[in-house]
Amino acid sequence: MRPAAVPKPTPARTEQIILFRASNQIFAISSASVQEVRSVDSLAGAAVEISEATLPKVRHAIRRTDRHLYVVNAPLHFGLRPTPAALIFLLRQSRVALLVDGIEKMTTMTRLQALPAAFCHEERTWYRGLTVLDQNVIPVVHPAGFLTPAEISLLDAITDPQSLLNAAGTARAELSL
Repeated sequence: MRPAAVPKPTPARTEQIILFRASNQIFAISSASVQEVRSVDSLAGAAVEISEATLPKVRHAIRRTDRHLYVVNAPLHFGLRPTPAALIFLLRQSRVALLVDGIEKMTTMTRLQALPAAFCHEERTWYRGLTVLDQNVIPVVHPAGFLTPAEISLLDAITDPQSLLNAAGTARAELSL
């Protein structure tokens, strides 16, 4: 008779993350959600300025193929003191490019904790959860939480004159009915 096999413990699910700084605060983002990291200087001629008072966190757009990526200033998004950005994260499967102060390091996260109830407003969409690294609690950002679909539509209308003309024409047609 053979002894029963001892089940092997399942390894903890790990995820590669990038720790980045925004106004001297540390945040984490999944490295899988970052398509490209570039210097702010490398985009100097490619960015189009945007002026929309209702979205002060977005001041620039970058044209990529057939659409714009909107540059979100991370400190302003999180309600922090604005600081000079050094890097920009182009997020994968997103219309967002994120301005950050710098990268602290890349590391592995083994545990993602649910957000506590104290996170009760729009910040619930900003974060996937919290993780603990080196005895520090780090918020893990949700890449889709930087701009809502309504904000992207507003920015599209501002940056694409043809869509703005189409929207105005539709409004005029509705008024004449």
